[in-house]
Formats: sequence, C-alpha cells, structure tokens
Amino acid sequence: MPTSPPTLADVAERAGVSRQTVSNAVNNPGLLREDTLVRVQDAIAELGYLPNRAARNLRTRASHLIGLRINPVQEGTANALMDRFVHSLVETSGAVGYHVMLFAGDGENPLAGYDGLLRSTTVDAFVVTDTYLGNPQTAWLAGRRAPFVAFGRPWDDPSAAHPWVDVDGAAGAEMATVHLIDKGHQRIAWIGWRKDSFIGEDRRSGWTRAMHAHGLSTTALACRVEDTVSSGGEASAKLLDEAAPTAFVCASDTLAMGVLHTLYLRGLAPGRDIAVIGFDDSQVAQVVHPGLSSVRQPLEELAVEVVRALEGLLGHPPHVGPGVLLAPTLELRASG
Repeated sequence: MPTSPPTLADVAERAGVSRQTVSNAVNNPGLLREDTLVRVQDAIAELGYLPNRAARNLRTRASHLIGLRINPVQEGTANALMDRFVHSLVETSGAVGYHVMLFAGDGENPLAGYDGLLRSTTVDAFVVTDTYLGNPQTAWLAGRRAPFVAFGRPWDDPSAAHPWVDVDGAAGAEMATVHLIDKGHQRIAWIGWRKDSFIGEDRRSGWTRAMHAHGLSTTALACRVEDTVSSGGEASAKLLDEAAPTAFVCASDTLAMGVLHTLYLRGLAPGRDIAVIGFDDSQVAQVVHPGLSSVRQPLEELAVEVVRALEGLLGHPPHVGPGVLLAPTLELRASG
C-alpha cells in the first residue's frame, strides 16, 4: 500500500533537531554547524525526503530555471522536432523571466537527471516531453510533488491532474488524407509506428477516419514499423508490390523519407506518380527534392501554452488549467 512522502517534520524527528534547523539545512546550510548539517543531511538521505520545492519557490523564486531533459538523437531518422521546440521554449520562457536548463537523457534510465536536480533544488519546475506508454517520469515527479508541465497527453492515465499541452495528431493525419482524396486518390496507404505508440495510433486513427468517411477501404493498406528511414523504405516497397497504392501518408517525415527513397529506386516521381505526405515538417522535408508535403506542428504556439501553464503552476496560489490540444497545419510541396 503506498505511503505518503516523508515530510520536513519526519526529518526533524529523525535528526533530533527543530523544523527550522531542517529548513536551514536545505535553504541556508551555511547557518548550521558542520556536525548538525551532516546529521540533518543523513536523515534526509535515509528518508528520501524531497523539499516541497513549489512552496519554497513561491517564497523565494530563487532560480527561475526550468529543467528540460534532452534525449540522444536517434540514428537513421529525420526528426528535428525537439530542436524547434527547445528554441521556441527558450525564447518564450526568457520573455517572462525564466531560463531553460537542459540536462542529458539516458535511454536506459528515463529518470536519469531528475533526482539530482530535485535534491539540489536547482530548478523551479520541469517540462516533460516523453509521454509514451510506460514512461515513469510523470508519475515519479507527481509522487514527489515536483512541479512539471508535459508536452504530450497523459495517454495511459486520463485522470492525471498535471498540466499538459499537445498537438492533435489525428486531425493532422486526417487533414493530409482528405487532401489526397480531394486530389482524386482512393488507394492511400498508411505507414505508422508500432502499436504500443499512443502517438502513432492517434495519428493512424485520423487516416482511418478520413478513409472511412469517404467510403474508402483501408484493407491491406497499412504498415506498423520502427521510426527509421530504412523501415519506411521497406514498408513502402512491400505496400507498392502487394496493395498498389497511389499515395502514402506517414506518421513521420522519417518514414516518408524512406518512401521517397523507394520511389527513387523504382524510377517513380513523388507527386506525379505516387503522392507522399509526412508528419512534423522537418527541415529535411523543406529541402529534399522535389519537396516533401508534411503536417506541421505549431511548436511556437505550443511553447507559449507550456510557459503559460508553468506560470500558473508556480503562481500564488498555484493554478492548473485543463489540457490544451492544438491544431496542426498542412504544408504542401511537390510530393503531395
């Protein structure tokens, strides 16, 4: 049965000191004698105590730092989404007096870096960008009363109370599919991510919705693969051989780049012979020949909403509003 996190009073009792002494050990350690400070720090470590940083920052606003974990770039992809988001977040945060502190991610440990920053009380809050199935970050931070805003919906916990901002991926894929249908395509294939990706399945649902709304079959026209260029190439080759689609909608620009590679190998022209639309409007989509049509996420607007949620979370009194779902746009180029 879950237990409540240790409190300042618990630490004071364990160390045999007053609550004020514990507070000084956390916020003003220079005021204490060395032996007293060590005794309190030992008690903090033994109990796993984390200061109520939200309350402390409401009083002191000492750091004005927002922590953001950056993951290693995945090889074999065309995804530069985080670059755009980080730039927008830094710019928007700076305008209201905050600074973004980046810290390195560890693919094997999704919680790497968070504990150290919490214990050092370096940051006021976090922005979490990984909300995939099974990721423990949001539950871990919430359990430690650490303020955070998520870029991404709480997919596996609809009752979650933390603030979040996301982009309507289903609407984006539907928009791309309807565009192709309006251009006369009826056999439109979908290349998406593995079934355990909520984001991928959400985008796929937009393709399915558009096809069914126009009375078009989706049978044998969809593939689920890893998000790499080579996977997109292999999937598109198989679909072309077995289902003969005239167009592709992909869950990412990475997968769409694989489709373009397959078309090149077969002497087919994107847009003229086979239409292709990606997702994320990466820099690659903008410069690759002849130009890749893609669904664009409004990351600048998303950063504004994230910072607005952070201001509410760290305000006095704290305020947590409803989740915000933003609409994407479709950037059309020669491929689609």
